[in-house]
Amino acid sequence: MVRVQQEVPETADANEALQAVLADLAAAIAQSGATIDSGPLPSLRVHGTHLQQIFQNLIGNAIKHRSPDRVPSITVRAELENGQWILAVSDNGIGIAPEYKETISVIFKRLHGSDKYSGAGIGLAICKRIVERYRGRIWVESEPGAGSTFCWILRE
Repeated sequence: MVRVQQEVPETADANEALQAVLADLAAAIAQSGATIDSGPLPSLRVHGTHLQQIFQNLIGNAIKHRSPDRVPSITVRAELENGQWILAVSDNGIGIAPEYKETISVIFKRLHGSDKYSGAGIGLAICKRIVERYRGRIWVESEPGAGSTFCWILRE
């Protein structure tokens, strides 16, 4: 279970969190041939491990749910909008049909059988829980066959 104390005692550098995750995923990145690009990312009042968990799940999913027709291309970015940071992980993977956008973050809910994609169906549920503990929100913009962009806002 993800627990967030009322007061966040630290500021985490999202660039450092991303680099730690990329090091952890180095074998999967190399095996898939994935390219991962990132612009400058902010420091946020969030536990660093929580930020790493979000990146780990979203980037790991982007590699796992890649299209068989192209090399995975993943972009991580952040944008300051109306005084709050919106972070995003975009990919060129298989995408998500509109009717599944609301159910993908339900724990143990899988869109594909375990014979096609490994995993227990908890990664996006963990991301959602972390983001909601910081009074933020997470959403996906996606089109089948055209990839996905997972966006999230964390509030102090």
